[in-house]
Formats: sequence, structure tokens, C-alpha cells
Amino acid sequence: MSAPRPFLRSLLALVLVAMAATGLSTHSGFAATGEEAGAAPEEETAESAAEAGAHSKLPLPRFVSLKSARVNLRVGPGKDYAVSWLYMKPGLPVEIVQEFELWRRIRDSEGTEGWVYHSLLSGTRTGIAAPWLTGKATTIDVRRSAAEDSSLVAKMEPGVVSKVRECAFSWCQVEISGRKGYVHQNDIWGVYPDEKF
Repeated sequence: MSAPRPFLRSLLALVLVAMAATGLSTHSGFAATGEEAGAAPEEETAESAAEAGAHSKLPLPRFVSLKSARVNLRVGPGKDYAVSWLYMKPGLPVEIVQEFELWRRIRDSEGTEGWVYHSLLSGTRTGIAAPWLTGKATTIDVRRSAAEDSSLVAKMEPGVVSKVRECAFSWCQVEISGRKGYVHQNDIWGVYPDEKF
């Protein structure tokens, strides 16, 4: 008696996810798009292979942003998997934590995880102002320069999404509605502590 097709599909997906997690790849030669566009080729070493995605060769984990105004978050890496969430905010920062072929497992600022197709992601860096303070009566200072005594140019409420232009020495330059300024790196979600770019 043959196994039902949904069971075989699920079993195959689990095997392929396990292969991706161990660095084995079943596809190669795809053109880079979405969050992989513009990435410089790297020499592969045993050390970098352990820290890079099996397909993209980009670091894991890494922050990217949503490119599309409608992004389906799926329970598995394929269009046959159920949609668990629908994002409707382009530019929202997410963290890629795993790769499987052309699919990326992402995590949002609330800890929700799931799979999205790679072309729905962008390498553009964005950040969310202190999402852990959402609902509290507080604001995040945006300063003219990367110094504590610099003048204020704006205040961001928790949960506001901004473009992140650069980060260095615990400060990030952000842009909100055409206004640029600097915020403490630990006041935004979408960059790693002490990350420089």
C-alpha cells in the first residue's frame, strides 16, 4: 500500500529542510534577486560556510526588510504550505534565521517565525524604534549628530519604522519621512549590538 501524497510531500520537505540546515544544497546556479542582489562574492572557507546560508552564501542570521506590501508568512518553505500570517507593511525589518533553496525563514520583532520567498525581501536596512516599549508613554530621541549633547531633530514613538543608513560606535543614522538623524543603536530593532555598516 503506497503512502498518501501529502505525507510524502511533508516527509520530503523535512528531509530537504534538514539538508539545508546541515549546509547541503540541492540547487545551484540561480540568479540573485531580492535580498541577495548586490552581494559581493565571498571566498568559501570551512568557517564562513558554517555561518553563511547554503544558497545565498550571505551571513546567517542577518537583517533585511520586506520589499512588498503583501507578504505571506508560511509554515514551511514552499507555496504548498499554509499561510500563517500576512504582512502588509513594506520596509518592515525582519531577521533571516535559516535558508532553504529560494525560501527564507524569518523572525519579526515580536518573535513570530515563518517562511517567505526570497524575492519578497530587500537588502535595504530598516529598524523599528524600541518595539519593546510599544504602548508606553515614552519616545526615542533622534539627534543631529552621533553625540549625546547634540541637538534633537525629532522624537520617535516606539514602533515607528525608519530607514537605517549606517551604524557605528553605538549610534545609527536613521531617516524618517525625509528627516535624518542619529539614535542609540540599542534603541532600535533591526540591527545587531555593535554592528557596523
